[in-house]
Amino acid sequence: MKRFGTSLLILATAFLTSSLQAADSRPNIVIMLVDDMGIMDTSLAFLTDRNGKPRNHPRNEFYRTPNMERLAHLGIRFNQFNAMSVCSPTRLSIMTGQNAARHGTTNWINAQSNNKGKFGPPGWNWNGLRSSNVTLPALLRGDGYRTIHVGKAHFASKGIDGADPMKIGFDVNIGGGTMGHPGSYHGMDDFAGKGPQRALQAVPGMDKYHGKDIFLTEALTLEAKSQLDRAVKDQKPFFLYFAQYAAHSPFQSDPRFAGHYKGSGKNAAAQAYATLIEGMDKSLGDILNHLEKIGVADNTLVVFLGDNGSDSPLGEAEEVGSSAPLRGKKGSCYEGGVRVPFIAAWAKAQPANAAQKRLPVAQNAIQAQLCSVEDIFPTLLSLTQTRVPDSHVVDGRKLDSLLGGQPDTSRAETFLMHYPHEHRSNYWSSLRAGDWKIIHRYQPGGASAADELYNLKEDPFEQKDLASTNPDELKRMMGKLISSLEEHRASYPVAKDGKSPIKPHKL
Repeated sequence: MKRFGTSLLILATAFLTSSLQAADSRPNIVIMLVDDMGIMDTSLAFLTDRNGKPRNHPRNEFYRTPNMERLAHLGIRFNQFNAMSVCSPTRLSIMTGQNAARHGTTNWINAQSNNKGKFGPPGWNWNGLRSSNVTLPALLRGDGYRTIHVGKAHFASKGIDGADPMKIGFDVNIGGGTMGHPGSYHGMDDFAGKGPQRALQAVPGMDKYHGKDIFLTEALTLEAKSQLDRAVKDQKPFFLYFAQYAAHSPFQSDPRFAGHYKGSGKNAAAQAYATLIEGMDKSLGDILNHLEKIGVADNTLVVFLGDNGSDSPLGEAEEVGSSAPLRGKKGSCYEGGVRVPFIAAWAKAQPANAAQKRLPVAQNAIQAQLCSVEDIFPTLLSLTQTRVPDSHVVDGRKLDSLLGGQPDTSRAETFLMHYPHEHRSNYWSSLRAGDWKIIHRYQPGGASAADELYNLKEDPFEQKDLASTNPDELKRMMGKLISSLEEHRASYPVAKDGKSPIKPHKL
């Protein structure tokens, strides 16, 4: 009996050890989300020529992002990856796996008041996320992950519980609140603005850096590294959502990199913006180095992306925008408003790693199929083998095949962008379906402006509107747009009476 009891103890110990090792080996995840960084705000070329080879454009020559280049060499970049045209909708889509038309936050959230616009939908979800919502961090936390939020949140308006990232599934929140940008990037200014808005623009949880000569991007990076240390020490798999405030305004120059852009011929704001981009890139490199240092690089998937089109203050006319040669910029209905950089890589390639076997990621590759921010949610939860409640609608599709460098013929290559508000492009919906894209503009009073139609394969920079010359294709795409809006239960802008919804009609 004694020998039998000893054997049972050995078996139980072995089982427990095996279970702990299995738990510890679950893949870690880092999402680095950059604010207002478009697909052209980098030295890494995302746009390709007709043969699928990366092609540099003038924007690529201006910026310095060696660590984005490093990450792309480790993994795969997507050159037709779409986000919503402004920030809060994208952030909620990452958290929920839903298109903005479905989760209802179709505009950026003003923390203090409903910014629907004069004719915007009365019932749009300007309050944002609540603790009752199904979210990516809440599901991962329920599955044993340490969930860490560092940086910009902008998930909900003031007074809503989801304004605190810890109420929507994060174990840790550093720097996240209701505001969309910092009052200042400088520690000497306490990362706050001046005047009556100072308290509203102060980055929360960063008091220990107040009065110090440190830039916000660097301070947040130090905090992120510290949280990674704690998770590894506690033997917890981690999900780090690192949402940079850079490169959103105010366009304050990061003194560490200012010298790189003097004499460039660009205006002061554009030079400052470039330093914000380079500081963000250094932060990415610091995180990659730290993952290597603490011994978890081979078991950590890094996902890097922007939240909407560029808002770089380069001064071009609006029809060109700051994403040239793409048309438009942040808030625009054109590709420059929705196309963002996206890179995914294991921080260190190790084919023998169990997680990398489950989700192989191609190295130094470019993927050209149409994808969007909705796809991140199901991809990461599939990787971690985390169950999603049956009641939660997920619009995104897994990226597994595409991350491996293989085409996915099962994907419906569509992207719905619904913006029933006022901004750079007012009251519009667009649908990308394969090579075709339709833009429908709503007008108060019930009449609609002329629809636009583009073939992005032949005309990637949206210079030739084909609506008048291809009426059959316009009719087909309008039908698809209407069906997509109805499927997602979209809320529409209203007529002058403030009540009657304005919907697109079949042609």
